[in-house]
Amino acid sequence: MNELLAEAIGTFILILFGCGVNAGTSLNKSFSNKSSNSWIVGTIGWGLAVTLGVYASGQVSGGHINPAVTIGLLSNGEMELSLALKYLIGQVMGAFIGVLIIYFHYLPHWDKTDDKKTKLGVFATSPAIDSKWSNLLSETVGTFALLFGLMFIGTNNFAEGLNPIVVGGLVCAIGISLGGTTGYAINPVRDFVPRLVHSILPIKGKGDSNWSYSWIPVLGPILGGILGVSAYEFLFNNSISNTFIISSVLFLILIVLTFIENKD
Repeated sequence: MNELLAEAIGTFILILFGCGVNAGTSLNKSFSNKSSNSWIVGTIGWGLAVTLGVYASGQVSGGHINPAVTIGLLSNGEMELSLALKYLIGQVMGAFIGVLIIYFHYLPHWDKTDDKKTKLGVFATSPAIDSKWSNLLSETVGTFALLFGLMFIGTNNFAEGLNPIVVGGLVCAIGISLGGTTGYAINPVRDFVPRLVHSILPIKGKGDSNWSYSWIPVLGPILGGILGVSAYEFLFNNSISNTFIISSVLFLILIVLTFIENKD
């Protein structure tokens, strides 16, 4: 098995279980929709989805299953561009197939669900409060926490096979602590590809795919991923790179824009 196929399989599993828990806890007539703690169920579901995706692909590709991880490591010189492109292609392929299967799996439930936002929420994220720069900051911070966490998790010696569980726990922690603002995409392919599929599929009464928001869960995770990797290198390895300087400046600008946007 090559890296492209490994990333496709890992991302397929991520989206299958991740978007699957979204569908199960939100679409009408689903037994799991009866849960009063759907947010906690969702964060656990996504955490387990990441764990299983990393287990499936980790021995071959390292289990990125996320362009923010791939681009973050690429920016730090830990990957060749040609290999990174294979990872990205595999991730897009896996996400596309995974979300298609979820659509067919829950096929009778789409017509039983009237709310347009609920239907879109199975596929893609939306902000709790529509605030452009705040939303971008949230996605950046969430993905910074992911990549920074992955970097220091990688330096610890766990029992064999335990790392994916710890990574899944990290994703759960991000969801519970930081995810309430935007739904914590923290992964460009997790949001963009299902959103694209939503726009294509013939779902009755689905509404639009909110493309005006779609750039935020793509750009935010990329910036956060780059910042997370470069900040780790700066703090733990005393390495100050141009990538760290540029991403830090952009992050500070984003904080200022967020403050201005929300100033009374």
